[in-house]
Amino acid sequence: MAGSVLITGGAGFIGSHLSDELLRHGYRVRVLDSLVPQVHGPGGNRPAYLDPDVELIKGDVRDAAAVQKALAGTEAVFHLAAMVGVGQSMYEIEQYTSVNNCGTAVLLEAMAHAKGDRKLILASSMSVYGEGRYRDTDGIFYDDVRRHVEQLQVGRWEPCSARSERLVPVATPEDKTPSLASVYALSKHDQEQMSLIIGSCYRIPVVALRFFNVYGTRQALSNPYAGVLAVFASRLMNGNTPRIYEDGLQQRDFVSVHDAVTACRLALQIDQQKAQLFNIGSGASISVIEVTRRLSRVLNCRDIEPEITGNYRAGDIRHCFADIGSARNILGYSPRVPLDEGLAELASWLEGEVAVDRVSEAHAELDLRGLTI
Repeated sequence: MAGSVLITGGAGFIGSHLSDELLRHGYRVRVLDSLVPQVHGPGGNRPAYLDPDVELIKGDVRDAAAVQKALAGTEAVFHLAAMVGVGQSMYEIEQYTSVNNCGTAVLLEAMAHAKGDRKLILASSMSVYGEGRYRDTDGIFYDDVRRHVEQLQVGRWEPCSARSERLVPVATPEDKTPSLASVYALSKHDQEQMSLIIGSCYRIPVVALRFFNVYGTRQALSNPYAGVLAVFASRLMNGNTPRIYEDGLQQRDFVSVHDAVTACRLALQIDQQKAQLFNIGSGASISVIEVTRRLSRVLNCRDIEPEITGNYRAGDIRHCFADIGSARNILGYSPRVPLDEGLAELASWLEGEVAVDRVSEAHAELDLRGLTI
């Protein structure tokens, strides 16, 4: 029998799939989850999809007593508990900072003083990068790309060099300089830095996984900040026209939740000598307009054409997709779920979700920031 692990936020989208993955590999799993928002079951009851072999502790990650209780007897911690969503973080500043930053601080303090050794695997986010990496025709890389409002106002969507040369997006590696354009991104970067600092001080092995656009079943469709593919699919299934910002050629990296949780397990199992950061994506990029077409085919909604609005939102990024070379080489990570297969599974699940009927018009626009962690 493998060891005992704790998953904070383990009743959520990625956490519940991770529980299944770890149980399949012989681990004992304990979950600490506030069950807020109460989308997991009536009145915040135990989620139906949480395996009965999972020990569930209802509690807030900011509650030191609850965290200490949850840590007891465990050998590793997956820290997934967090508020998610770029846009929401810009007006719920205190809540995001409290849950993400302070919650991580409470967990780290408890781990520092708890008996026994534990490894920490932290769920981070592609949001820390801002724009992805670009290069020019001379092969020079650009890590500090920003688009100005004046450029967007005239519909010039692509980032350019100082010579007004259009830059080419390339896969973003872990060594790209962070560009923190939202409270959410700042909180994820702070989580990383706190974990690395405390891990080094107290000899806690730390692995941070920077998830790209994770999609799959069990996403909270009643939440406007759910994964973009689930929200978009819900709109199509309700016969509504998807609305896409800019020209739809923005590139993203969509990775199945099944691949994401495999990466989590591999991060737990590696024998590491130092703290490490890994991108977790599919290793492929796809435009927003192309992913809408594929969803339309899977859902048999070919007659519903997306609306290319030509509108923009200040702060949206143009392109960002993952270089997963380090995860391949060190973790042995290899994505196995093709996008079309993953979309078909998502569509099948959506057909049985009552929540689909509750997704409002205001919630259904694509969030091109694409955050699901």
